[in-house]
Amino acid sequence: MARRARRGAPGFDAWPGYVDALSTLLMVIIFALLVFALGQGFLSAALSSRDRALDALNRQVAELAEMLALEEGRARALRGELSAATARAATAEGRARDEAAVAAASREEVGLLVRQITDLRAQLSRLAAALDVADTREADAAARMENLQARLDAALLARVEDLQGYRSEFFGRLSALLGERPEIRVVGDRFVFQSEVLFPTGSADLTPTGQAQLRTLSRLLNEIASSIPPGVNWLLRVDGHADRNPIRSTRFATNWELSAARAIAVVNLLIEAGLPASRVAAAAFGEHQPLDEGTTPEAFARNRRIELRLTDR
Repeated sequence: MARRARRGAPGFDAWPGYVDALSTLLMVIIFALLVFALGQGFLSAALSSRDRALDALNRQVAELAEMLALEEGRARALRGELSAATARAATAEGRARDEAAVAAASREEVGLLVRQITDLRAQLSRLAAALDVADTREADAAARMENLQARLDAALLARVEDLQGYRSEFFGRLSALLGERPEIRVVGDRFVFQSEVLFPTGSADLTPTGQAQLRTLSRLLNEIASSIPPGVNWLLRVDGHADRNPIRSTRFATNWELSAARAIAVVNLLIEAGLPASRVAAAAFGEHQPLDEGTTPEAFARNRRIELRLTDR
């Protein structure tokens, strides 16, 4: 009521002006807020665009940094290659200097070699002349050698023929002396005694009959030997052979030992009977050169033998 009374009372009323001022102030504030909001919007847009630009720049900087690192690596590699090339160049230069020195020495050696070759050619010429003379002498010597060889062959052939003649005479007279006996026969250039004619079974001791036959043979050979010229170097070879039956003896371990003992026994008796020791030799073959490959008692008997061969040394 009092407020109404004051409104109704006459005098100055400030409220409308105050309201107008407030309205104006409010409008100014709203305008300022609007301007501020607009400014913020523009500023946010500007800042967003700047951030995007800054990100792009950062990416470019990163790419440039990578490229720079690659270039630095390439630069280091190139520097290494340059160092290696420099070292190779230095080495090549050293080799070139060495090769130049060697070339100089080689030129000196070539000159020396040329002089030596000249000397060698002169020597070759002298040697060729000497060789011609030697060839002539060699041809003469070869002709004389052929002549001597022909004469030697003829002499050897004559001696062989003489020895064959004496062998034939020896075997012929021996066959006539001993008669036709199956256990004593001539086989080629050998006179063959079956072992049973000269030795008991499994023994190397000559029987009395065998000793008598060998003494007869020695006398006959001494008679023939007296007519053989001294230039004929003859030899009576006594070969002992056995069969392949294993020997059962405490004295001989193998058939080879038995055949050797029998050949030596024959040689000793021939020497005792007057045959020169230098004209007789003993050899043993065991069971390894059989006349008969059979396994019968007859085949074994043919393989047990003493062979006499009149030959040259």
